Amino acid sequence: MLFDPSRHEALNAPPWSAQHAQQAIDWIVRETQAAWSAERYWPTHPRDLEPGDDPAAPATSFYYGAAGVVWALRYLRAVGACGPTLADSVDMAELRTRNRAWLQQAGLGAAGAYLMGDLPIDMMAWRDEPSAARADALAELIASNIDDPARELMWGAPGSLLAATHLHAASADARWADLVRRIAAHLRTQLHWSDGLRCHYWQQDLYGRRFTFIDAVHGFVATAQGLIRARHLLEPGEWAFWQRCVTDTVVRSATREGGHVNWRPELIETVLRPTKWMMQYCHGAPGFVICLAQWPTAELDDLLLGAGEAIWAAGPLNKGANLCHGTAGNGYAFLVLYQRTGNPLWLERARAFAMHAIAQAEAEAADVGRLRHSLWTGDQGLAIYLWDCLRAEAAFPSLDVFFAPR
Repeated sequence: MLFDPSRHEALNAPPWSAQHAQQAIDWIVRETQAAWSAERYWPTHPRDLEPGDDPAAPATSFYYGAAGVVWALRYLRAVGACGPTLADSVDMAELRTRNRAWLQQAGLGAAGAYLMGDLPIDMMAWRDEPSAARADALAELIASNIDDPARELMWGAPGSLLAATHLHAASADARWADLVRRIAAHLRTQLHWSDGLRCHYWQQDLYGRRFTFIDAVHGFVATAQGLIRARHLLEPGEWAFWQRCVTDTVVRSATREGGHVNWRPELIETVLRPTKWMMQYCHGAPGFVICLAQWPTAELDDLLLGAGEAIWAAGPLNKGANLCHGTAGNGYAFLVLYQRTGNPLWLERARAFAMHAIAQAEAEAADVGRLRHSLWTGDQGLAIYLWDCLRAEAAFPSLDVFFAPR
């Protein structure tokens, strides 16, 4: 079996209701604003606390802290999903200072990291008040992260590459294209080769350990996502190499079972880390579908469709409604397949997961006494997923979109 049934629950969704989805967005925005505190931003949810963490300390990162919540509220307002919010008045300089202090206290020096560092905070500040000085500082942050040994989306150069593509799309400044090409060239020199599978992979140095992740946060396909988005900025020969490289690794690392497809977390299994099948964005088929959403040819479509069937067969995740390892993240894979195929079945499935996710969020809020305030692991990410289900389009937050249209 390509998933662990204990991680999933039976789909229990009422019929799709656009009114119910909009009401859920309104509820999330309303409760998010009510929970705001200038001293600690938003309270950290128990599920986002690691052993030894101070529950009273403000969480500031883009991934699961205040920066991501601020971005989500701004994005929802910009796309018309809600009215003005307090996020427009948040002091970006203070948020950056607090995030830098957290990084230093934790012994994490990657200020240029996309999901955890200062980079997304400075990108929001640049959008608020574009200037040459702000652009220079952003370019310096991105360049500072090129040699990071993580080699993945959250901490490493692949996340910085993705940020540069968003900046280039927003400004067409040649410096961002130059940085994209520098990072892509450097990542190419860091590739490893598997003789057994006859494909390339990266090794990630994370938290004092080494991995061969191929997943959609720390692994190969997350890096591929940034390269796919940046392909128009690469020389034709360079993109031709990456197209072959990504195709080979995605195809040869896939596991098929009947009409279903999934990918294990790591390319190279070890005795200490045997294959542990997961079916969520950060590990498994949903992340592959989402990261390959803009793949320019149809050569991977059979795999992506098989992955979609496996996600549906597994059912909603019992870890909540969130994007990274919850029902909304898995639902985004259905929206991607709807975009690629036009088959309304995938939109129906996305909306079924949306209705189930609303119930999950409501139940967890009732149990804990508040929302889970986080873009990637909480309810603000769910609100954006609900909006995309309403408009029947897939734009995964911070991957497919960073700067909302004005």
